[in-house]
Amino acid sequence: MYKVDINCDLGESFGNYRLGETEEILQYITSVNIACGFHAGDPAVMRETVKLALKYDVKIGAHPGLPDLVGFGRREMAISPQEAYDMVVYQIGALQAFLTTMNAEMQHVKPHGALYNMAAKNQALAEAIAQAVYDVSPKFILFGLASSALTEAGEKIGLQVAHEVFADRTYQADGSLTPRSQPNALITNSEQAIQQIIQMVKKGKVLSQQGTEVALRADTICLHGDGEHALQFAQLAKQKLIAEQIAIKAFH
Repeated sequence: MYKVDINCDLGESFGNYRLGETEEILQYITSVNIACGFHAGDPAVMRETVKLALKYDVKIGAHPGLPDLVGFGRREMAISPQEAYDMVVYQIGALQAFLTTMNAEMQHVKPHGALYNMAAKNQALAEAIAQAVYDVSPKFILFGLASSALTEAGEKIGLQVAHEVFADRTYQADGSLTPRSQPNALITNSEQAIQQIIQMVKKGKVLSQQGTEVALRADTICLHGDGEHALQFAQLAKQKLIAEQIAIKAFH
């Protein structure tokens, strides 16, 4: 039987601004990436998201991003590898403190948005992020874009790495995600998105925007928690994957 982890970016509310249906979505996923205050989230939201993740026995990960609340961490910034290292260590530490107060453990780290995409291609940034994760704890799993500079850097330093694929994003011929600034970057048809993840899990490939097949490894599937129909899609994805005899289990 095939198996795959389903992860979702949650805890992305801030102050009076509410984003996503955190508790409801947690019932359909196996790993959660919790925003750490730079691109989204605040201390109260972080604490509550950790509490809910523990309630539903979902594996917890830090979701460090660029310090850009206005742009939701999706705008690139010219940062040095040292700055990337410091940002990641800082944000892991913030979430780790909440976990310590609840006698819980962190499973993984997954960079967010522009930081994630920059590290997928920039070797120096990728190595800095992998080093940051390793230095905090070599037991953490690093989530990164399948077959990217980030997963390569994680494996090189000795981290356990989960190669991540996306249900609602289109791919380029080089295996990168189509930038959100370009047309057709997002897949809005649920059935199309489901068929894409089934193909990635079962066949290890995805059809790029250029019409070529790209080989990739699908250890974990990302579902975005900020989408308008995120909860309904999470429900449908779980149902369809089980029907395809794909077991949904946290990554090990």
